[in-house]
Amino acid sequence: MNSLIKITRKPSRIALAVLLALGAPMAVAIPEAPAFAQSSQQLDRAANALRSITTMRADFSQTDRNGATVNGKLTLKNPGKIRFEYAKGANMLVVSNGKSLYLVDYDVDQVERWPISKSPLGALLDPNRDVKQYGKVVATSNPDVVSIEVRDKARPEFGVITLIFVKDAASPGGLKLTHWVALDAQNNRTTVRLRNHKYGASVSDSAFTFNDPRRSSRRPG
Repeated sequence: MNSLIKITRKPSRIALAVLLALGAPMAVAIPEAPAFAQSSQQLDRAANALRSITTMRADFSQTDRNGATVNGKLTLKNPGKIRFEYAKGANMLVVSNGKSLYLVDYDVDQVERWPISKSPLGALLDPNRDVKQYGKVVATSNPDVVSIEVRDKARPEFGVITLIFVKDAASPGGLKLTHWVALDAQNNRTTVRLRNHKYGASVSDSAFTFNDPRRSSRRPG
């Protein structure tokens, strides 16, 4: 598992590193009074915003430490399902069917799998867990921006990730997740930005399946 959090030239491995960091179970950092009450409210809002998403589709752009950017489509369906599909040229896929997380590399016909229950990704996708328990609020100069930093001091190999929300009445819970920035244990930075959010559309569970390259060379449609 440790090797998967390292930034490599494989864009899907970068995505997996981001996903792992996003879901890592984090230690709570308690702000000092009097900021505690406000920070607690912001954590409540961020947690509620994530829980309130039934389905979401968005375009994403992912930029690594060298400035290289790849694009793709994100599809999320609660509980437990997510798909990062890259644009042509990055023959990769990261997908969760609600039970397991898969990293699919069509260039080498390889599939790697982890149970969500044993993956840090479970903190995002498991409805029985709560982002509020794992993060702390980072002050921003913009009152319409909520920044949540998550870090597991006991598991530094997961690195640090900062989730950025903006107030948006049209988004579930009144907050829109616009991007996140992940630092791995070697301080390599990966930024994922979301745009063109669409909520609540019907999404078939078949969106979270894939053609197994070990049996077929076709890329999923």
